[in-house]
Amino acid sequence: MAQQLGLALPSRVARGREDFLVAPSNAMAVAMIENWRKWSGAKLVLTGPRGAGKTHLTHVWADAAEARIIPATALRTDDVPELAQTSVAVEDVDRIADDPDAQTALFHLHNLVLAEGHSLLLTGTGAVAHWGLTLPDLTSRMRGALEAGIDAPDDALLSAVLAKLLGDRQLVPRPDVIPYLLNRMDRSFAEAQRIVAALDAESLARKRPITRSLASDVLDKDTTDTS
Repeated sequence: MAQQLGLALPSRVARGREDFLVAPSNAMAVAMIENWRKWSGAKLVLTGPRGAGKTHLTHVWADAAEARIIPATALRTDDVPELAQTSVAVEDVDRIADDPDAQTALFHLHNLVLAEGHSLLLTGTGAVAHWGLTLPDLTSRMRGALEAGIDAPDDALLSAVLAKLLGDRQLVPRPDVIPYLLNRMDRSFAEAQRIVAALDAESLARKRPITRSLASDVLDKDTTDTS
């Protein structure tokens, strides 16, 4: 049976379309990304919990649309004319709720990108109505956009996500590890990412393969640390 060595191997995050795991919880979002040329108003808002795959789908779309990707927190009004020369994806719009300057920049970018005949993808955690944006004109444009959501994962998808995250880190767990994790972990993409990172670190520190025993130690340590 294959075992990983206690080496700090590089992690390769696979973000091609063929690497994205399609399930009922994200099928609509995938279909919307694949049919981006038909977006109403040439824009789409992609929502979902952290770690749900929004960034992965953003990269899939950016490759197809030859678009640029920028974090909402990095937006500056002076950069808008140059950014608007192509289609643009703006990630984590919910993170600029307390940044009026970034909201103003996004408002101008929204208008100019569409005026230039390009497309716009915006992502954020939770529904648009809960993003906390304070610029009225920007809020109205966000709420008027076509929206595609990614829901929390079911067992099959969460199992596949765990396998993919482990594979990205070149880790090969024992066959009983993922079913064991599914029965004990909080059921979210973000938790899957956190647990895989902890397993990687613990496996490296102990120079041991990822077994059910090691997974149990990691989860028990989490319980101790939060008690």
